[in-house]
Amino acid sequence: MISVQLIVIIIYFAVTVLIGVLSGRKSKGSDSFVGAQMGLLAIICASTGEWLGGTATTGVSEYGFNYGLSGAWYTIANAVGTMFLGLCFAKLYRSVDSVTVPGIIQQFFGKKARTVSSALLIFVMLAVGLSQMVAAGKLGVAILGLDFNVTCIIFAVIFIVYTLAGGMNAVAATNTLHLFVMYAGAILGVVMVVSRLGGWSEFVSGIHAVEADALANGAELGDKCTNYFNMFTIGGSKVSSWLIASLFGACTAQAGIQPVLAAKDVPTAKKACIITAFVVAPFGFATALLGMGAKVLSFQGNLLGLDGVNVTDAKQALFTLMMNLPGWAGGLILASLLAAILSTVSPIILAAGTMFTKDIYQGVLKKDATDKQVLFMGRLTTAISGIICCVAAMALVNASAVLDLVYAAYSLRGAIFIIILFGIYTKFASQRASIWSMWATGIVAIGWVAYKLIAGQYLIPGFSETYAAAIVAVVATIVFSLIFKPSAEEAAEKAEKMAALKAKMAKA
Repeated sequence: MISVQLIVIIIYFAVTVLIGVLSGRKSKGSDSFVGAQMGLLAIICASTGEWLGGTATTGVSEYGFNYGLSGAWYTIANAVGTMFLGLCFAKLYRSVDSVTVPGIIQQFFGKKARTVSSALLIFVMLAVGLSQMVAAGKLGVAILGLDFNVTCIIFAVIFIVYTLAGGMNAVAATNTLHLFVMYAGAILGVVMVVSRLGGWSEFVSGIHAVEADALANGAELGDKCTNYFNMFTIGGSKVSSWLIASLFGACTAQAGIQPVLAAKDVPTAKKACIITAFVVAPFGFATALLGMGAKVLSFQGNLLGLDGVNVTDAKQALFTLMMNLPGWAGGLILASLLAAILSTVSPIILAAGTMFTKDIYQGVLKKDATDKQVLFMGRLTTAISGIICCVAAMALVNASAVLDLVYAAYSLRGAIFIIILFGIYTKFASQRASIWSMWATGIVAIGWVAYKLIAGQYLIPGFSETYAAAIVAVVATIVFSLIFKPSAEEAAEKAEKMAALKAKMAKA
């Protein structure tokens, strides 16, 4: 028997594909496909997809289930990073006249650095896309009862079809729908769960009962399970790691930056970043509260799975919670969770395809490519990116290394921004130094998490890959710049570019 939840989700998917296909009418060339002359609302909705994905929903709800409200720091950190981008770098980035982050890197380090950074950032995008596909597949299994691989293929076909149909226009149009559904679903979920528990006072009492039980069973006051309403329960190390990764990563996140680079003008780009930050920040509070509500119901023995057994696993809690709500409400909220994932995967595969097309194909392999050829390659590489994410998700779904791979990718992305800063604000950083530094940072970021997987702890206890990658980026750039000093020709070319850029920024 088909559930009401499933019917709601099928309808939502159909509407999403229809909007994406219809938006394709606006994509008349390669520039339109990757984004051009975008307005304020379109940029906000397209960019938000990068920051409110599977982690902001299912991930934060898990933190809410285990630790409480402090899980909301994930979206707060993303908002801080987006605000930083808008206030400090949106004007500079938009003035470079590039639709990719590697294109910006070329401004300061040359063409070879653009190619290398493109390869590394494509890896980052695919790693993040892989994690979103795993989340989508698991959610689909919980809702549809299908095999994980079948579910991944269904979802991949859906988001690849509508992304190819309209490119950035499809991303902006569908993400507008996703954004409203995500917030409506999250808020409705909180209201329904609190109501089921008997109101806010009963919700709070339920949380206090969970905390008291933890203390009675050996936990000490101050442990993560004893103060669910404290914003730092999750730990200062985790909060600072998220803030650092988001602060730097927001300035090199192709999927989030691409709509900003495609803004119709500099003021629009800057405003879009600032407003996006205010849109992103509150979302984590709603999903953390959903996790906390699930925790109370689980503690009371009322979070029943389809088999009638009480669910105590944080990873299954949110899905089970939605299936325990009235059909129409659970369906809408589950649709909002899928919306969050789709809103992230679509811009990610478009970003990966755009970087390969603009930075490698058009920049290196076929510099004289026609607009028709560039558009074809953009669509082809976007589709391939989606297929890679899907296949990798099916291959690695049970691998414990998936999240570690994503964390390494995030750390690498943030560290690349540190190298960019040397290019912007110093004269001694050379092209060869930047290339060697990017490779060194990539090796350390991946190696750091690989060591953790093998040894069970970080090489330096408590010292995450975020800190390791950031320190290596700084040290490597300085050391390699001393070894590979910029030639007089390279220095002169950079000075000329910087002068032209400053003149353009002054007019913006």
